[in-house]
Amino acid sequence: MSENADPEGARRPSIKDVAQRAGVSFQTASKVLRGGGTVAPATRERIHAMAEDVGYVPNDVARSLVTRRTRTIGVAVGDLSDYIVAQFVAGAEHEARLQRHSVLIVSVDTSTDGGERSLRTLLERRVDGIFVAAPRLEVDARLGALLRGPVPVVSIHAVTGGGVRLVGSDQQETARLATAHLLDLGHTRIGMVTGHLSRRVTRSRTRGYEAALKDAGVTPVGSMVVEGDWQPGGGYLATTALLNRHPDLTALYVQNDLMAVGALHAASDRGLRVPADLAVIGCDDIPTAEHTVPTLSTIHMPFAETGARAVRMLLEEVTGPENDREPQRVLLPVSLVCRQSCGCQESATGPSASTRSGPEGLR
Repeated sequence: MSENADPEGARRPSIKDVAQRAGVSFQTASKVLRGGGTVAPATRERIHAMAEDVGYVPNDVARSLVTRRTRTIGVAVGDLSDYIVAQFVAGAEHEARLQRHSVLIVSVDTSTDGGERSLRTLLERRVDGIFVAAPRLEVDARLGALLRGPVPVVSIHAVTGGGVRLVGSDQQETARLATAHLLDLGHTRIGMVTGHLSRRVTRSRTRGYEAALKDAGVTPVGSMVVEGDWQPGGGYLATTALLNRHPDLTALYVQNDLMAVGALHAASDRGLRVPADLAVIGCDDIPTAEHTVPTLSTIHMPFAETGARAVRMLLEEVTGPENDREPQRVLLPVSLVCRQSCGCQESATGPSASTRSGPEGLR
């Protein structure tokens, strides 16, 4: 396929046209338009001006036949309507754009075949690599096997069977940091609302909560932990059930901010003052956390940064030697965001951005 071939048969301006108008050789124009070449600044400027003047657009399909790269990254995600998933994708897309790559996004959670067809679509499109943000990969062996192929893959979730590089934050540390903060404030009757117990992130955060209590000499009590569903309604119901069991609770760690919003609602309906009667800490630091009443203390998770870091890892693997493609885990730091709901800023009149950094840790 020639550089100026058009899928509909019409002739498009080519590098030869640009070279002729700029008064340079085809080779010089080609190198400059690909971001290389050693030429005088005035010549480089003239070549780009002529390219714009004639309407030259690089033919990436033809180029990929030569370079064996499409400069396209596949992004396989779960629920794109989820704010957190969207932040991962936004960070990944922004980084890909900075590195002059396109992004092709598919869902692996909503298709009738469980996502297998979506992954095969990415492979058939010859993407240079795949970034994955889909919890289903934790339990789906078929999808895990598909990802352990010739195309580099970076995931934010563990993949069944392993063999895939990971990037994220230490979920156990997020819970330990939140629970330790409540202990530092003098609480010992600390309950927890979890996400779905089938999820790895839930189990990791539960271990962090229990570890912090044990480190402080407090014995974890199973009945002080209730499962939620990651949504505000589930947080409301779980908190209500928890307070019915243990009306003497003085603090609550909630495994995500959406459920924490429900927890604040449940406390209010019960006539409890937050934080005077019940201190509350969430996790994720979504924008809503700054606008609850009282404002929600939480653990900041670097979602967009995680997506960007994953793309950088992916492109390093794409351009590196094949024998360097060893599974790796990259861990980004989390931090405690102190607002009003935990009690350390009861006198604050507006949203706070006070933070305490946590150690590096994997989502």
